Amino acid sequence: MVECDLMKKHIITLSGYPGSGKSSTGNALAKELGYTRFSSGDFMRNLAQERGLSLDEFTLLANNDPSIDNLIDEQVRKAGELERLVIDSRLAYYWIPEAFKVFLSLDLHIAAERIFSHIQKDGRVGQDDNSVEEVYKNTVARVESERMRYKKLYGLAYDDANNYDLVVDTGSNNLEEVVAIILKAYKKWEEQ
Repeated sequence: MVECDLMKKHIITLSGYPGSGKSSTGNALAKELGYTRFSSGDFMRNLAQERGLSLDEFTLLANNDPSIDNLIDEQVRKAGELERLVIDSRLAYYWIPEAFKVFLSLDLHIAAERIFSHIQKDGRVGQDDNSVEEVYKNTVARVESERMRYKKLYGLAYDDANNYDLVVDTGSNNLEEVVAIILKAYKKWEEQ
């Protein structure tokens, strides 16, 4: 559990692997709490789409272009100036240390199945993989790319459980359970 001497903010940051449910969890938490919602993943997908790139292509571009991470990080830090916010972002825990920091953990095979199902059902901006295996391969490459990039840029590992106040396995808990677990821990954190 992360100890923080900073003044607590009414912000919940959600980090986690692709497909772990950050968007669904963020939307449900924001609705339940009456908080504003921000997603750096949506912001990144829109940037990729503006450049005519898939999310995987854009991630590869970001490996050699630090201005992309700088732009995303700037938006996250700006959002962190607010109160009553739920933000999903790999690095929001780092940029907003006064927040309640949650990591959503999920086996990448399950993540690939979820992402593929979402692509088939609703489409997903910047992603158009044709099979679960292709999604898995691209997801693993994306996670490894982000690990290396964040280590190089910031010297940190975003998926280290020690960075968070709470880690929730979204593979063994459904959305309602995940939200309930987070809300219970968040209320306890606020009272400390």
